[in-house]
Amino acid sequence: MKLELGNIFVKDVRFGDQTEVREGTVYVNKAELLQVIADERLKCRDIHIVKPGQSVRLCPVKDVLEPRVKVEGPGSVFPGFSGDVTMVGEGRTHVLKGMTVITVGNIVGFQEGIIDMTGPGAEYTPFSQTINLVLDLEKTTGIKQHEHEEAVRMAGLKAARYAAEAARKADPDEILTFETKPVPRQHEEFPDLPKVAYVYMLQTQGLLHDTYLYGVDVKRILPTFLFPTEVMDGAIVSGNCVSACDKNTTYHHLNSPVIYDLYDRHGKDLNFIGVVVTNENVTLAEKERSSNFCAKLVQSLGVDGVIITEEGFGNPDTDLIMNCKKIEQLGIKTVLITDEYAGQDGASQSLADSDPLADAVVSAGNANMLITLPAMEKVIGFDEAANIIAGGFANSLKEDGSVEVELQSIIGATNELGFNPMGAVGK
Repeated sequence: MKLELGNIFVKDVRFGDQTEVREGTVYVNKAELLQVIADERLKCRDIHIVKPGQSVRLCPVKDVLEPRVKVEGPGSVFPGFSGDVTMVGEGRTHVLKGMTVITVGNIVGFQEGIIDMTGPGAEYTPFSQTINLVLDLEKTTGIKQHEHEEAVRMAGLKAARYAAEAARKADPDEILTFETKPVPRQHEEFPDLPKVAYVYMLQTQGLLHDTYLYGVDVKRILPTFLFPTEVMDGAIVSGNCVSACDKNTTYHHLNSPVIYDLYDRHGKDLNFIGVVVTNENVTLAEKERSSNFCAKLVQSLGVDGVIITEEGFGNPDTDLIMNCKKIEQLGIKTVLITDEYAGQDGASQSLADSDPLADAVVSAGNANMLITLPAMEKVIGFDEAANIIAGGFANSLKEDGSVEVELQSIIGATNELGFNPMGAVGK
């Protein structure tokens, strides 16, 4: 598959009478957008535009999305959520680069997070550096948690698609081209380079721990091969409420640094064969089944090595190590990317599972590290959620508006795709 990404670099976002891109500024018709996201299960308290450096706190954050629109080729971005399940990953997609859509509101699953646009917390999240169109959403009385999650997820997807339409006729500032051929042809293209695949573990551990592939809850799949360009076109959508620091938001999936970096090195010092997506399971039998199929699929690709990333911690560590061990036993080298939960003093065991074969591990940092976030001039959402979200505790929110939490509470702080400047070095 061959995909062109036409990036439109967003210099500013403003409200206007018409939704359009003009000279690097995205104008959004607020009234029209409110109609697009209308849902009887939600009340939209307001829509905000939030920019880097502003004294603003978003809490609790559910998801972050990047506006993308398919302008040539089959399907539509985020397939499976508009009735269109056509395969994506080909043609041209336009991207509003530097802009996001963020959903914020009352708590869904106790594992949403915080984004500070300035101060020490801003250093730990990439979304302090983007211009954010923020939907402040409150659930109506009587809806269940899974309905609440779905309503918020769909509001974000609708808003991202609406904003992205402004990019359809815009002239991109740059066009990037990515291509992965069918496996036999990919092998032939660079026969002398090491062949590498990416094992992409997706969070699927029960209610409110959902990720979607072409609109299907990944709990329901066995490991599946994807062309990397399908991921860039929105084939994977976040629907989960897991610890904010290592949640892969939909934005993270669209911009996976593992995929981008493997493409960057493709044809130079490695041959990037493709992506295997797999799930993270609850029971031992499910874990054994998925890891068996994952190892078999990786073996069938004829690769020399794989990168494996996980999403979450604790229980998923077992899936991570099972995948690693079984793939290594087939003679295929593995590199793991994870974060650590080593306690606030850094002295505890970092992962819930381990194996001697897991001897090449990249750490994205210790999520238990404490941080104090100073008061902001403006809070969008409900900052009292800091007392109950993962990484927070009773009285995390102080009387002066400051917040004391673990990094676990900050969106993207220890992201396990490596989408951050954090890391750790073993001694």
